[in-house]
Amino acid sequence: MASSIRKIIHVDMDCFYAAIEMRERPELAGKPVAVGGSSGRGVLTTCNYEARKYGCRSAMPSFKAQRLCPNLVMLPVRFDLYRAESARIRKIFTEFTDLVEPLSLDEAYLDVSHLDSEAASIAAEIRDRIREETRLTASAGIAPNKFLAKVSSDWNKPDGQHEVKPEEVAAFVHALPVEKIWGVGKRTAEKIHALGAKTCGDLQSLTLLELTHRFGKFGHELHDLCRGIDHRRVNPHRERKSVSNERTFSEDLVSPVEGLGKLEELVDELRDDVDAKHQDRTIREGFVKLKFNDFSTTTAQRATNLVDPSLFESLLREAWERGEGRTVRLIGAGVRFVPLGGRGGEDANSPQLEMFH
Repeated sequence: MASSIRKIIHVDMDCFYAAIEMRERPELAGKPVAVGGSSGRGVLTTCNYEARKYGCRSAMPSFKAQRLCPNLVMLPVRFDLYRAESARIRKIFTEFTDLVEPLSLDEAYLDVSHLDSEAASIAAEIRDRIREETRLTASAGIAPNKFLAKVSSDWNKPDGQHEVKPEEVAAFVHALPVEKIWGVGKRTAEKIHALGAKTCGDLQSLTLLELTHRFGKFGHELHDLCRGIDHRRVNPHRERKSVSNERTFSEDLVSPVEGLGKLEELVDELRDDVDAKHQDRTIREGFVKLKFNDFSTTTAQRATNLVDPSLFESLLREAWERGEGRTVRLIGAGVRFVPLGGRGGEDANSPQLEMFH
């Protein structure tokens, strides 16, 4: 009888864009290299390990990176080239399994539970094939679920892999910082720290009731993930079209000023969610939803490519005016993404394109 324990691999290319550029331009070997926008509002999409020694990192404003590393070689993003490499890499994945879930241009989950070979051996073979066929390196994490596989892929970077076996899960997560939990960004981490929890082991001391009271529906996920439990399946057809959150209030809000106070926390959580779970997607629109005391709803929306608090404030005021004096019992805030294969703007936020077309 087949084992019910899943074998999940998370493959993450090493500084993908920069590595491709360095392969194409051998004279860059040993130099700090970054790919991204060089305009005043540009940011780094990635940088190589030489640049990281100076403190440069993805999503850092380009001007700040150049201050940290005056010799930084800044290169523009070349989508067509990166997509072509992604297609080659996916072809390798699909020779091992059809259960491939892309996350971004440079990473994906693979479910190899149905294969007889050890997952670690399969991961090593995939990484060897990538190196042979593309002259690029990849790191991999192997675990019984997606959460632990993704954490593990970062354990022996670059050009390495790490496996968490089923019997090692409890010990592995116990000392894991809460920041490593899927979906926990800076703001959520601060809230967890305020509860006295720095590690997953600490977080396990909080009950499900306490976590759901403080974090709502996400509290259920925190309760499981801090114990290394993740039931999410590898989904080859996944496409998230939007992400949002909302609050229903025990007492109706009577003015936009009250609403703005509640909206601020919602937008902070939304930004946290996008940064932690959806940083590989391009935002195309922001929206605010209101439900009035008569249970009618309205949604105000506007084009944007980022989670901008001032935009959401404007949308809330616009939606509130439609209530014509009615009080508000629910506020929601969210963003919609560019569909898979769509293009974003021209600066460095635009590489948030889904993987493997």
